[in-house]
Amino acid sequence: MSSKPVNKKNFANGAILGAAFLMATSAIGPGFLTQTTVFTEQLGASFGFVIIITILLDIGAQLNVWRILTVSELRAQDLANKLLPGLGYFLAALIVLGGLAFNIGNIAGCGLGINVLTGMNVSYAALISCIIALCIFWIKEAGPALDWFTKLLGILMIILTLYIAISSQPPIGEALTRTIFPAVINPTAIITLVGGTVGGYITFAGAHRLIDAGIKGQQNIRPVNRSAVSGIIITGIMRSILFLAALGVATAGSIFDKDNPAASVFKFAAGNIGYRFFGLVMWSAAITSVVGAAYTSVSFIRTFHPWLNKHYRWLTGALIIFSTIIFVVAGKPVEVLIMAGTLNGLILPIALSVILIASRKKELVGTYKHPLWMQAAGWMVVCIMSWLCIISVKDWIIK
Repeated sequence: MSSKPVNKKNFANGAILGAAFLMATSAIGPGFLTQTTVFTEQLGASFGFVIIITILLDIGAQLNVWRILTVSELRAQDLANKLLPGLGYFLAALIVLGGLAFNIGNIAGCGLGINVLTGMNVSYAALISCIIALCIFWIKEAGPALDWFTKLLGILMIILTLYIAISSQPPIGEALTRTIFPAVINPTAIITLVGGTVGGYITFAGAHRLIDAGIKGQQNIRPVNRSAVSGIIITGIMRSILFLAALGVATAGSIFDKDNPAASVFKFAAGNIGYRFFGLVMWSAAITSVVGAAYTSVSFIRTFHPWLNKHYRWLTGALIIFSTIIFVVAGKPVEVLIMAGTLNGLILPIALSVILIASRKKELVGTYKHPLWMQAAGWMVVCIMSWLCIISVKDWIIK
């Protein structure tokens, strides 16, 4: 599809905003809810500082990825293959393996969410969620349907969590003060949140959606920038609201349930209705992550052969079904999810390094000159995430 200029109306209602929500809702999954709640319990109001730093690092990573890919008019795997033959296949393998493994956890989150809402068996609830996700990709206009679905559930999650935050009566003044002047700084929390927000397939979800919609080329740099930043801001808003909700509950002296800390926040703040809200938020977070992971994973292999591109909907459906079958058969595949975390931690520094190097190649980006400050921000994220990978591998060897 040829490039086309994007006006403000298209940005507000079309693929531009849809790409932002696809990235954001892909990031806001079951792990997102748990991590935010746990770190709030550990760090208290100082977690606000972690959120701000994370948002800045996330923007540094996303702006680089989205801008370079859309300017080159190539998906990440194709750009990598042009930079070094075979590198794109390696990157695609990492993305698909990581996306598949995390989708098992996302399907589990779908089952848990419906279970909380209705009491239905978790496995049956997961199967129903699988069918809903499949329907999104089998609608004739799958792209607009994907945009609509992620926007609707993204807004719903924010509204419900905002209700819980207000109900928990958090100490707003302390939260604002510690966001600027933290009592404690936890580097692990920062690194974990960056990896969870822009790690693995999430890094490319929105950029690949824009390329599929034909929104690419230097003439669309400005709306692409807005879309990338919007995706991070949407994620940041959701995390900030959940942080305030958890902070209010923690300040009141409540003890979080170690097995399901996010659920306990909703229940302590608003009773049984809060617990039901958690079920809806959990399901919304999980189902949008299922859709985002499947869409992005398949977008990494569909360009390798015309047959794959022609049958990409079948491939997307197969990935979702396979993830569901593994969850239903295995229950809670913790080891698979740990492996997925390691894979996705490795993907960001590798992929971002490839894209930053490609930005210097005229044969790939033409006359486009990538800003120096964006390159510096990108390489800083590469260094931070590489450090995390080294620590993770070291800990794994020791264990």
